[in-house]
Amino acid sequence: MSKNTTMNAMGIQEIKNILKDASIEELKALIPQFETDERAGVVKLIESARKRIAAFEAEVERTYQMKEYERKYENCRYICGIDEVGRGPLAGPVVAAAVVLPKDVDIYYLNDSKQLSAKKREELYDEIMEKAIAVGVGFSDEKCIDEINILQANYVAMREAISKLSVKPDILLNDAVKIPDVDIPQESIIKGDAKSVSIAAASIIAKVTRDRFMVEISEKYPEYDFASNKGYGSPKHLAALKEIGPCEIHRRTFIGNLI
Repeated sequence: MSKNTTMNAMGIQEIKNILKDASIEELKALIPQFETDERAGVVKLIESARKRIAAFEAEVERTYQMKEYERKYENCRYICGIDEVGRGPLAGPVVAAAVVLPKDVDIYYLNDSKQLSAKKREELYDEIMEKAIAVGVGFSDEKCIDEINILQANYVAMREAISKLSVKPDILLNDAVKIPDVDIPQESIIKGDAKSVSIAAASIIAKVTRDRFMVEISEKYPEYDFASNKGYGSPKHLAALKEIGPCEIHRRTFIGNLI
């Protein structure tokens, strides 16, 4: 009995399970083995497998394009992406991350953290932490924000993130800012978290770190619903502010007109 005959004798559910669990390279090898099967269910499975391959190949190309700035500085040993999250919330810190990735690493689906689901951000966070050469995270709390304003607090958090790296970068790729008082060459990239894998990685690390903090602090202050709104002005958050006033992590300079 030929190999194809054996494959065609499989049930559709069995074929579905094989294709579902296969890697992209395994799919490419499996498709020729099943494409002669004329059963409608198998035909649909093969079409779906081909779409999955095409989508992944498009992601490979997108990731290549997102390495434009990394290729520009290929002569640098350590290229560091920097981004921050938390400029707009009424409560909680601003968090910055600095990430140095190996030049030869491919981490797919990196993007502006706001464009990713929470589940995908968590998955990518783990992969970045596993594969990165160095990661640094910096915080500016609500007191710092109120004292020196949000922009300067951003810079404080970014400098702290850089200082926590285990290596000194040769170039900083920043998302739309020039960080003062840093002795490392910088390039500011508008919408950099969608144009550079290094900045996108930093965006994800910063976002997941801050979200986890807000979920944790929500246990202490459940009335503000921080676990869901992450400190932004959701209806429930605003209602709690008006009813019971601010808690310790509210930014007084942000909520003056609300209470």
